[in-house]
Amino acid sequence: MSAINSNRKRVGLSALLLSPQPGSYRQAGIHSYIHGILANLPAEHPALTYTALVTAGAADFGTALRWRNVSPAARQPLVRILWEQFVQPLVCKHERFDLLHAMAFVVPLLATLPTVATIYDLTFRKLPQRFRAANRAYLSLFARLSCRRAARVIAISHSTKRDVMQAYGIEGNHIDVIYPGLRVGMRRAAPRAVAEFREQRGLPARFILYLGTIEPRKNLTVLVAAYKQAQLENVKLVCAGGQGWMYADVFRAVEELHLSREVLFPGYVPEAELPLWYSAAEAFVYPSAYEGFGLPVLEALACGTPVITTTAGSLVEVAGNAAVLCAPDDAPALADAIVRVMGDPLLRGQLAASGPLQADRFCWQEAGKRTAATHLRALSPQH
Repeated sequence: MSAINSNRKRVGLSALLLSPQPGSYRQAGIHSYIHGILANLPAEHPALTYTALVTAGAADFGTALRWRNVSPAARQPLVRILWEQFVQPLVCKHERFDLLHAMAFVVPLLATLPTVATIYDLTFRKLPQRFRAANRAYLSLFARLSCRRAARVIAISHSTKRDVMQAYGIEGNHIDVIYPGLRVGMRRAAPRAVAEFREQRGLPARFILYLGTIEPRKNLTVLVAAYKQAQLENVKLVCAGGQGWMYADVFRAVEELHLSREVLFPGYVPEAELPLWYSAAEAFVYPSAYEGFGLPVLEALACGTPVITTTAGSLVEVAGNAAVLCAPDDAPALADAIVRVMGDPLLRGQLAASGPLQADRFCWQEAGKRTAATHLRALSPQH
């Protein structure tokens, strides 16, 4: 923990969505991004010093940041919203922050200091029918107000930047694109380790993997339908990840298509096991209807697993030329892509070789440096 230097500007990092709950869908994309940024901000910046605001128990990894725990009750969405809007401005004054970085969409509108807002995606606008009504209403209002109120906006992809510009009329020079990076150790596992893991987990010899939250935006009903149409022999479909919201349709589709023995749901995957899951799979499929980034695609690429994904949102940015792409919401096109990849060992080899090269373009250390640069811009009179 670094001491606060009075000669440096004090930056508060509102990180209440840094989840302490293993196995929760809340430890998915936003949690991973916040964790990655906090772990990679410059430890001894000459002009800035950092304090992270987290719920008790969330700050369990070592960095040079200063931490301030807030009530665990703030893990509850309504309590968190009220805390962010009404208590957080008081905390900012008490801590004498010069800048507050709201790391998940919404800045405190009553705050008198400059703010930075990180925007991950605009799913609540793009796919409102796949979002809970209360969440949609809250984010639709507060994300718009936050983007207009903030001194700077961070978007996690150029796709998200374009969406923010179009939706809220924000000038492009007001928005900084800062990609996430790869988790440490996200590389292909050794064959022996994969074989042992496959035996321990009772995994099939051949399977296609989806890994992510089970929720409507991920288009798992489309994936299940495409898997049925592909009619692959002795190839299972494994849909791994925590249950998010509005997921009943996925399990219903599996039942209606009589695929209960072919489609497996192992649940939440611990971070330490991720390379083993990716490495054990013959292909990785991510059929999302919209993404602000798509970390699982990046992770699968890094592990040399052939990737099939869609052209939705930022996924083209992430996958580059190292994946097979198809239109979202198109089960026949996805089925064709699955058949093509699973039936062509040469193509799988090409994808496996190009994936890690594409993944190496994304670096957490660079993300940390760029975030600090955004903080400096937000503190400048011109910002």
